[in-house]
Amino acid sequence: MAADLGELLVPYMPTIRVPRTGDRVFKSECAFSYDSPECDGGLYICMNTFLGFGREHVERHYRKTGQSVYMHLKRTVKEKTTGAAGGAVPRRKNGKIFLDLELNRDLNGDDYEYEDEVKLVIFPDHFEIPLPNIEELPALVTIACDAVLNATCAYKKTESDSWEEEVQVSRHARSLRQTDNGVRIPPSGWKCSNCEMRENLWLNLTDGAVLCGKWFFDGSGGNGHALQHYRETNFPLAVKLGTITPDGADVYSFDEEQAVLDPLIADHLAHFGINMLQMQKPTENGHTDNEVRPRVSEWEVIQESGLKLKAVYGSGYTGIKNMGNSCYLSTTMQVLFSIPEFQRAYVGSLQRIYDYSPLDPTQDFATQMAKLGHGLLSGQHSKPPSKSELIEQVMTEERKVWHQPKGISPRMFKASVSKGHLEFSSNRQQDAHEFFLHMVNLAERNSAGSENPSDVFRFLVEERVQCCQSRRVRYAQRVDYVMQLPVPIEAATNREELIAHETKRREAEENDRAPPEPVRARIPFTACLQAFTEPENVADFWSSALQAKSAGVKTSRFASFPEYLVLQIKKFTFGVDWVPKKLDVNIDVPDFLDLSRFRATGLQAGEEELPDLTPPIVIPEDTRDSSMNSSMDSPEIDESAVMQLAEMGFPLEACRKAVYYTGNMGPEMAFNWIIAHMEEPDFAEPLAAPSVSEATPSSPSRAPPPALDNQPPEESISILISMGFPRQQSIQALKSTNNNLERALEWIFTHPDSEEGSEAASDMADTEPNDNAISSANAHSDSTLSPDQDPLGPRIKDGPGRYELFAFISHMGASTMSGHYVCHIKKEGRWVIYNDHKVCLSERPPKDLGYIYFYHRLSRS
Repeated sequence: MAADLGELLVPYMPTIRVPRTGDRVFKSECAFSYDSPECDGGLYICMNTFLGFGREHVERHYRKTGQSVYMHLKRTVKEKTTGAAGGAVPRRKNGKIFLDLELNRDLNGDDYEYEDEVKLVIFPDHFEIPLPNIEELPALVTIACDAVLNATCAYKKTESDSWEEEVQVSRHARSLRQTDNGVRIPPSGWKCSNCEMRENLWLNLTDGAVLCGKWFFDGSGGNGHALQHYRETNFPLAVKLGTITPDGADVYSFDEEQAVLDPLIADHLAHFGINMLQMQKPTENGHTDNEVRPRVSEWEVIQESGLKLKAVYGSGYTGIKNMGNSCYLSTTMQVLFSIPEFQRAYVGSLQRIYDYSPLDPTQDFATQMAKLGHGLLSGQHSKPPSKSELIEQVMTEERKVWHQPKGISPRMFKASVSKGHLEFSSNRQQDAHEFFLHMVNLAERNSAGSENPSDVFRFLVEERVQCCQSRRVRYAQRVDYVMQLPVPIEAATNREELIAHETKRREAEENDRAPPEPVRARIPFTACLQAFTEPENVADFWSSALQAKSAGVKTSRFASFPEYLVLQIKKFTFGVDWVPKKLDVNIDVPDFLDLSRFRATGLQAGEEELPDLTPPIVIPEDTRDSSMNSSMDSPEIDESAVMQLAEMGFPLEACRKAVYYTGNMGPEMAFNWIIAHMEEPDFAEPLAAPSVSEATPSSPSRAPPPALDNQPPEESISILISMGFPRQQSIQALKSTNNNLERALEWIFTHPDSEEGSEAASDMADTEPNDNAISSANAHSDSTLSPDQDPLGPRIKDGPGRYELFAFISHMGASTMSGHYVCHIKKEGRWVIYNDHKVCLSERPPKDLGYIYFYHRLSRS
């Protein structure tokens, strides 16, 4: 028999591999479904790729790859038999054969046991060889089988690595010298000082500079200005804003090129006004150590605790197991797959997606989306218990429901969509709003040549900026996916009650008494809408009409309405001492919403537009050189007028700017400009006009095009080229987005036709650009603002602004770094609560305590 088995396996020996270090062995989850060794058909492990497949998917892999040898794992769960004394008798058949296979955590280990069965299966004849069979199998096969059985499950290893990686104390921590420059970091409103990005920001612990981090391949990140700052200053340590807790923070050493520990981080942060020791500490279960009574009430209301909720089963009612602070993912995906466009794009195209999936489907976005969508919508993992099982539950003291479906565990999906992302790849709690935008970004990037379901969320916002002094205006449009509503606490209808509560709280604090019962602010939804539409001040506004910084206000309106409106309540903020807090508010969010009155109107009769001029470029003292000085001498300036002003005692460079910006209209006009601008900090800085041809003194209102030598950084171009985009298209995208990598990537995906144009323009890509090339670039840059006029603009599904609420996500806890998420979705005319794996009919949906609301557009009729 041994000889027969050896001869049988000889043709397949070249395809059988022994797992090496770094190989991932998927022996707990199918790549295309949520089949596991515990399901009826067991799980098949390819002995070459170590991918796992359920019974209905293993044939596809065999046909596509020709791999014939699979290890079949089957685990049977049984109740332990009872001995004469009434105690459970341990009985385990091949109990440790799978070794590191993850156990079913829904089972009580004292009441159940596992019977494991393993065998080799040879396709296409399904010839089976029971294991272990050491004497009859070739040595290589035996070694390979043992290695697979002893290997760590793929995602168990990933999770372990994410937590157990040892971080060393930085050699710079104790000797770090901090600059006494008076910098104080505010608790919110951070942006990169170089490019104004507001994500992935790092605080340099030496001088307090806030700069963006490196660019990630998932589309997030920054432009690398934090690293650039280190290269210029050699200031080695930086902390990531948003990760600061009493336990520490994410600290990176540019010199050591790795994440490090800073034992003096509290002192280093206090230097910039950040009190990290008072910030709330998240515990392992996601709660915070200082949770107080208002949060207890919030948990009960949102989860509808104390109510006898009726469980529901079937298609669309499958829960998702909590894999450890993963509720932000679960709630977001439950809502997304309740939208028909997402169902059609992934579940409706499931067979096509599976048939054309890559050789490693575990890393394919479309495959994992289709797998998750099918798992949630098929009903295969949401079946009601039988009558006998219900009777057993009633008669048993402990509800042993091991035979009931407990939802799905999308570990493979989480690993796929979070790959390369510092936050989502961790086991920490995250912001559901940020994850929603992350999924929109992934759907956009992976929809080339197919339907992009996230188009239903996209809309255009018209921003109207007005110079308060000249009263002139400028209109611009931008793409957005979420309407963010501020919470005006001052508009609370129970304001007197809140004031009285605050007085009692302070008195109790001064007298060491217990605090009074909390009072939740009641905010009208109309007040939130009003706050959204009110004008807001524009920081560092430069008026092209005045040729100087001035006061400016901005208002926002809808240039288009999305098919599905996502509305976020801005509940989370920071106190002045950097303590994160959540506004404890009730908002009467309506079931029906009409935003038609907020439709943008564009330039109105009687309004005068601001001149399309760019601010002058001020050259810092330490970067001036002769070449820059020569370029600054290039504009035509009336030197006689300059000298007349200089003789009055004004700085020479200020006089040159005054004459230039008044269009050589004479010393009197230039004198008035000086009087109006002499208090500005850059008053005496040299003038750096873009180029000779961009703005002539005779026509100061003419819009100067971008500088001809404004070539994007070669490093940024190389990153886009490495992702498969043509060089000219990469350059065009960077130029159109001010060299912002994240926006450039989005620009490429929203301008698929630009690739053809870039090929035609490739001949002049490496030559000196001309006016026509600049005009073309400007045209493409402006195309995103007028999608109806330019087919290359973003895809907008405009329509009426009337909506109906169909889902909302709620958060419990003091901050997005802790707590728990649940969602409510309206299905078949009734509200359903999704709380991890539990899916029940909602009795009292807490619409007034939601965090993110989802509306669908009502028909035109």
